[in-house]
Amino acid sequence: MAEKIGVVGSGQMGHGIAEVFALAGYNVTVSDVSFEILTRAKSSVSASLDRMVKSQKITQQKKDELMGMISFTTSLKDCAADSILIVEAIPEVLEMKKNLFSSLENFAPQDCIIASNSSNIRITEIASSMKNPSRALGLHFFNPPVVLKLVEVIRGEKTSDEVFEKAFELVKKIGKVPIRVLKDSPGFVVNRVNAPESLFFCLLVEKMGYRPEDVDAFAKGQGLPMGPYELMDYVGLDTLVHSLDYFAKELSPDYGSCKAFHNLVSQNRLGLKSGQGFYLWENGKAKIPQPSGSTDLTLMDILAIEVNEASKIVEEGIASPADIETGVKLGMNRPFGPISVAEGLSVAEIREKLGEIYRKTGLDVFKPSKSIENGTMKDAFSGKAAKPKGAETGIITPAGPAPAGEGLVDLVFDGSVAIIRLSNGKNNLLNGQVLDQLESAIVRVVQSGNARSILIEGSGEVFSAGAELSQFFPGVVDFMNFSRRGQDLFERISSLRIPSIAAIDGYALGGGFELALACDIRISTERAKIGFPEVTRGIIPGWGGTQRLPRLIGESLASYLILTADRITGKRAHEMGIVSLLATPETLKETALSIARNIAENCAPVSERLAKELIHSSLESSLHVGLEKEATAMGVLYGTDDIKEGVGAFLQKRKVEFKGK
Repeated sequence: MAEKIGVVGSGQMGHGIAEVFALAGYNVTVSDVSFEILTRAKSSVSASLDRMVKSQKITQQKKDELMGMISFTTSLKDCAADSILIVEAIPEVLEMKKNLFSSLENFAPQDCIIASNSSNIRITEIASSMKNPSRALGLHFFNPPVVLKLVEVIRGEKTSDEVFEKAFELVKKIGKVPIRVLKDSPGFVVNRVNAPESLFFCLLVEKMGYRPEDVDAFAKGQGLPMGPYELMDYVGLDTLVHSLDYFAKELSPDYGSCKAFHNLVSQNRLGLKSGQGFYLWENGKAKIPQPSGSTDLTLMDILAIEVNEASKIVEEGIASPADIETGVKLGMNRPFGPISVAEGLSVAEIREKLGEIYRKTGLDVFKPSKSIENGTMKDAFSGKAAKPKGAETGIITPAGPAPAGEGLVDLVFDGSVAIIRLSNGKNNLLNGQVLDQLESAIVRVVQSGNARSILIEGSGEVFSAGAELSQFFPGVVDFMNFSRRGQDLFERISSLRIPSIAAIDGYALGGGFELALACDIRISTERAKIGFPEVTRGIIPGWGGTQRLPRLIGESLASYLILTADRITGKRAHEMGIVSLLATPETLKETALSIARNIAENCAPVSERLAKELIHSSLESSLHVGLEKEATAMGVLYGTDDIKEGVGAFLQKRKVEFKGK
């Protein structure tokens, strides 16, 4: 029998959280104050599942099964009974939450974890009325819970180690991405990063005369999915006002210095939920006026504020840099977070921008953090700085992003075959860290002197779906240098003295396809999806794709693949001459390894090296010049020990043993 989860509060967050747990295979009981409210919640869950049926994510039979796994009740006792976890999702009113936690403690089993979905209020305060606050913590889901992956797992001052780790693992089990909030603080991670930014946007319209539509147009032009005012409307301006009021009380009175949001709420202009906020909303979409097209706001204004608050979170020991980055990216549906932004900027640039904002606003919340002021921010973000005071929070300490940078590329030796395996998530995306580790692996292979062939493959069932688009680049030169960095590395692979083989399954897209093209031999499954989607992202293949593909299959076919962004199967790639050999998914890696072993064990190293050079130069020289080079190479080989060994082994019918001389 499936384990049971209790959810108290059936609003947008509550019924969404219930649906998440049901989808993960748990029975769920949802409690609220009236059956009228619960009926609306049930209809919302049903409508959400209907959308999944329509998109063929689940069947109608599965939908019916899931609806049967969620029950609704006005009895708090029934909701809590037999539950392994209860998630509170009632309004952000401290006394209501405290009273609820006290009641739940009486009804829930002794080993049941009691969690709050609070987005801002400190868990320690919420659990202060409990006899045993060690089993209380925060599980902050993000809206909409069924769609967004992030869950902040928040440790109260008295949360036990066992409860904290158990809840963290449970979040992973339901398919979400948890981050550890190690120290209880208002706003936790994502909303804490957002807090000064929200205040800044309030000041822009109230004190500095900016128009929301101009700022939103600017933000979208920088690649953000929503402008800040549209996003605030979507979340709810009343929620934002409650948050800023709480921050004014708990963090700094500066958060109460702007009243523009309060004025809108007092007019019941709450955003999407009331039909009007900064904008009119119709059919779930904002009607944004035409922007004037002019604003002196820069992306640096916004990013400097975020980096500043992220550095304060690290200094206070609230969360690790890696978890801050993950939280902002997933919680705000953003391509990059403040840690990656900080990597691309100098501390002096950030400090100067914050000083400018402080002079404009006069508010202390915009002053540079200690680590920005004294120039140690990058050390703090990399984990090199001493552990900040107050970080002693139990079994986990905020040590920085060390785990995120390790093990993205694995290197193992199978005899004389070097196997390089990409291992960056299920899609093996390529980013700066992956390129660093791939280059390091290539260097180690060369330095070993023992490898006679290289096999490059992806972990799991994907070779590589391409470059990670969430990386942040401060400017044109940085982006251009990133292109050159990939080009140089892939050229190094192409120019290796030993043959390289790419084993392709799943996706080989964009940079992943370019990596495969840099190899001498490509072996693929029929089902593999291969292509260059770059032009649909506003870029081009920038790691050699526009040069290597035409040389391989000709200008016409290469133009088609690059300019249409069409994805072809491995079978079609084989027909076009991109792929050398096809294998089944079950035999791909063994087939590729067998070929790599055959090269390593049976082919003369000097012959291979010269053959590679001749093949590569054939596309850049005339037939006459190429033939002359070929004849010269034959002369060179005639004087080697390997030719004597090769002929001798053939005549003596024995296994060849080349020395590469």
